[in-house]
Amino acid sequence: MTGVVCLLCFLSLADVIQDVRVALEENQLEVAISRLETYRDGHGIDPAYLEAASWVARAYLSRQQLEQAEHWAKQIETSAHQMLEHRQLDAEPHLPLALGAAIEVEAQCLALQGQSSQAAALLRRNLVTYGHTSIRARLQKNLNLIGLAGQTAPPLAITNYIGIRPTPLSQLKGSPVLLFFWAHWCVDCKQEGPILSQLNSEFSAKGLKVQAPTQYYGYAANGVEATPGDEFTYIGRVWQHYYPGLQDIPVPVSKGNFDKYGASTTPTLVLIDRQGHVAVYHPGFMSYNDLRAAIERAM
Repeated sequence: MTGVVCLLCFLSLADVIQDVRVALEENQLEVAISRLETYRDGHGIDPAYLEAASWVARAYLSRQQLEQAEHWAKQIETSAHQMLEHRQLDAEPHLPLALGAAIEVEAQCLALQGQSSQAAALLRRNLVTYGHTSIRARLQKNLNLIGLAGQTAPPLAITNYIGIRPTPLSQLKGSPVLLFFWAHWCVDCKQEGPILSQLNSEFSAKGLKVQAPTQYYGYAANGVEATPGDEFTYIGRVWQHYYPGLQDIPVPVSKGNFDKYGASTTPTLVLIDRQGHVAVYHPGFMSYNDLRAAIERAM
């Protein structure tokens, strides 16, 4: 009987997050909040509630209702800090997702109000506190969104790689460089692949260099747990199968690269100009036209 009860509890945790997200996708913010309140009345404020609430905060942010977005984000952060007095952040998946999103929303609210320096300071403080947790890359992503453009591109770790040996970024000055941060499980990355293949064909003769950093995730096909060696082999198979037009592109494998560039979103595309400065930092999919225009500017 205990196992049945635990299963029902797990399902209710998953359901509140899914219910809130579905309501928000249907543009029913009030319904999402109502479902969240119903869950809270029955379960209290727990990590699943906070993760679901973080989607409400993000919905307010997307509507440019910054006061409400910041209010929800700060409430989530306060509750998360109270929970962290008695547990580790990464003890389960919901709390880090909630806290990372709350800090992200707070920072973006500040930046949208013209307070980029305060937003950067908020993110740096949290990087000091949570730099050794799962939300590090997310915090770095948001810091990079605020201030990485125009800065010297951070070097990549290139000791471990698939395919041809990567060239250090410091030796590529004089050529524009496109970094494609991808994951073996990422559907959007696979959709970006043909676009990158086409652009590589168009611009490689003009000096464009492309590198495709990835990292280990601890699993391979169908989410089956894998050793680094087995996952390395699997990454190679995925790269060959889904990215046939990019086989002359080096693939550095390092979690440190993802942390440094804040690539918590895949794909993340980083365009570096001929002087070695970041020209474009873009978490998420980019269309052919948008990416081509950015490359032409960097040329």
